[in-house]
Amino acid sequence: MVVSHPSWEIPQELVDRMCRSRGRPHAYEAVDPSQTALVVVDVDTASAARQPELVADAVENINRLGDALRLGGGAVAYVLSTIGDPNGLGLRLGTDVAKVYVAETQPGEPGAVLYNGLSVHASDVQVHKSGASAFFPGKCDLHGVLQARGVSSILIAGLVTNICCESSARDAHELGYEVTMISDANVGQSYGLHEATLATFFRYFGDVRTTADAIQLVDP
Repeated sequence: MVVSHPSWEIPQELVDRMCRSRGRPHAYEAVDPSQTALVVVDVDTASAARQPELVADAVENINRLGDALRLGGGAVAYVLSTIGDPNGLGLRLGTDVAKVYVAETQPGEPGAVLYNGLSVHASDVQVHKSGASAFFPGKCDLHGVLQARGVSSILIAGLVTNICCESSARDAHELGYEVTMISDANVGQSYGLHEATLATFFRYFGDVRTTADAIQLVDP
């Protein structure tokens, strides 16, 4: 079976294989917008400055999708990081890099301030996480907040695809959410890591769609 790409990031060979195994290209063919949340991960001033052109394009898509979801009664949640473990981070990334991340994610610093291109509404959720994932128990309050709103479906966008977005998406899957990563509203690192994350997630953990596809899903 040959179908059009669910994302310009997913190889057609993988799309065809999933069509054969599950009988359709997408894991989730419909969502209830009133039970859906767009979770925007780490789109902060400091992170955006590292890849400004890619971030600007992704933010435009995030804003479009957020507007469509709000119209359908859904939620938009912004997640920022507060890093407080420089020693553990330093062992993995190096001391100097860890110091930068810790310093810039403290209250009032650029890493703890939402990027000014985001269209943030008063009704939107804003939370902080202390680890890579926005859904890991004890690291963030987002799961409880979304459960109180009756959310069962998650759309993941933000920075970067292959670290905090992927970590959040996988943990949300483990918590029972139906999770879709938005290919052109995520920004990854180089070396094909963005593409590898999306292909793996599409194959096993959930779904991958473009912004245009997701807007069609949540359009009331």
